[in-house]
Amino acid sequence: MKFRQLGFWAVSIALSLPAWAADKPGEISGYVRDAAGLPQMGAVVEIASSTSRSQTVFTDGAGFYSAKDLIPGYYYVKVSAPAFLPALREKIGLHPGANVHVNVTLNTLWDAMRVGSHRSGADEDDWKWTLRSAANRPVLRVFDDPTAPDQHDTNGSVSFVAGSAANGYGSASDMSTTFSVERSVFAADRVGFSGNVGYAYGDTFPSAVLRGLYSHREPDGSGPSMAVTMRRFVSSDPNLHYAALQALALNAGDDFAIGDVLEFKFGSELQAIQFLGHVTAFRPYGSLDFHATPNTVFSYQYATSLPQTRDEKGFDSAPADLSEADPRLSISNFTTRVENAHHQEISISRRMGANSIQFAAFQDRVSNTALLGTGEVTAAGGFLLPDLDSETFSYTGNNLDTDGLRVVLEHKFCSDLTGTLDYAFGGVLDLTQPDVAIQNAQQWISTERRHALAAKFSGKIPRSHTRWIASYRWVNGTSLTPVDMFNASPGQSDPYLSLFIRQPIPTLGFLPAHMEAVVDIRNLLAQGYVPVIGQDGQTVYLVQSARSLRAGVTINF
Repeated sequence: MKFRQLGFWAVSIALSLPAWAADKPGEISGYVRDAAGLPQMGAVVEIASSTSRSQTVFTDGAGFYSAKDLIPGYYYVKVSAPAFLPALREKIGLHPGANVHVNVTLNTLWDAMRVGSHRSGADEDDWKWTLRSAANRPVLRVFDDPTAPDQHDTNGSVSFVAGSAANGYGSASDMSTTFSVERSVFAADRVGFSGNVGYAYGDTFPSAVLRGLYSHREPDGSGPSMAVTMRRFVSSDPNLHYAALQALALNAGDDFAIGDVLEFKFGSELQAIQFLGHVTAFRPYGSLDFHATPNTVFSYQYATSLPQTRDEKGFDSAPADLSEADPRLSISNFTTRVENAHHQEISISRRMGANSIQFAAFQDRVSNTALLGTGEVTAAGGFLLPDLDSETFSYTGNNLDTDGLRVVLEHKFCSDLTGTLDYAFGGVLDLTQPDVAIQNAQQWISTERRHALAAKFSGKIPRSHTRWIASYRWVNGTSLTPVDMFNASPGQSDPYLSLFIRQPIPTLGFLPAHMEAVVDIRNLLAQGYVPVIGQDGQTVYLVQSARSLRAGVTINF
């Protein structure tokens, strides 16, 4: 009898467990900020679903809100605050006992009209947790109707820069002017024109990069775009008969989302290059993001070009130097070699409150690797491609065929301070025989396995509004190429000790423009220099990153 009663109670408890688990309440919390990343205190946050009563909470001084004791199901979060447009986040799945973190960015009417503009630094802080086509869209849509009146807004900037990027042949001149103008048309279309014009001594025609851009945003969120880029870099070396690089590139891309789960980005660039002969290059790219949950993203990426160093700054790192883009050239026997790369990567990213973590595995294949060197050299012999402005040069290395892994941990201490740790293990090109003649160095260059660890801190000083990034990337040995050279994650940073500062400059209130001073320092301690013997017997160096200092003033309209 006792065993029968015990069995009865055991069955009763077992049957009640699923129901108890299903009724276990959950929580939705997050931060509310404006487009500049500033926390919004006192914002009204309404959390509701079709199966339960709505719950209204308010944000605290840090912009944080929390709604507890929510029944599992699907919710929407609506946020409103004075002087801002309401923002809506939909289809937020809440499992029993779960804590879902939902950050919301509030936009003003002016922000909403600026369709197609670059994402702000605040958006970058959210990594890639939300679909760009649907994230933080205002409840009130402005001029989405194609029959609306012709509305325009124009943004532009002009920068005056001193100092070269020291990236080998094709680097920006020591003195240059960059400009950018973008204009929206009918709210869904955007056209832009940008460029970089350098001033090198003795040149009849300056080195220049010019780019025209057109993008369109469909009602379903997809965003096709096209760009035409023209490049011209001058060589002052008589051994090359003062030949100039002339390149024309046509880029076409698109991005779209399927529901709230999948996001696709793809495109390609066709390059026609005239330099010591005619060369063409085709560079496709693409990525797929699968949003398994609001806090978990699986990704696949295919790339054929190195990521822009401007992107890793986390916000528009003026001055805009288009010369950082492809093509990456070197020469061998006076024949042009174009670096050809293929990068594949799979990753999983997970957000846990103020922490974000990413695990990634990648495979790289690079041929005609354009290695960087520093020192006074000439093109005599036909295997060095010098840049006389920065006293750097490009040198053809061996092929790189490697795989590796990456772990990134990001922690947001507060809205004005973020720290990142990045660990990578993979192959690099290294010179295995030191102090060899530069003309014989290629036969001693091979693929070696290296560990790399980077620490990066970025933030904003509230009173002065100074934006800054400080980073240090360490490698356990010499290397001529970076470990994980296609890293485009939040852990991306320049090699060794680097510093970036962007400081607003006070201007007269009646002027429509504002000014900023920019300082960009890379490899401040001049680490990673590998000595080789130059053609004249003097020591020159092969480097992963040359020390460089760039500074300038940007005027934004």
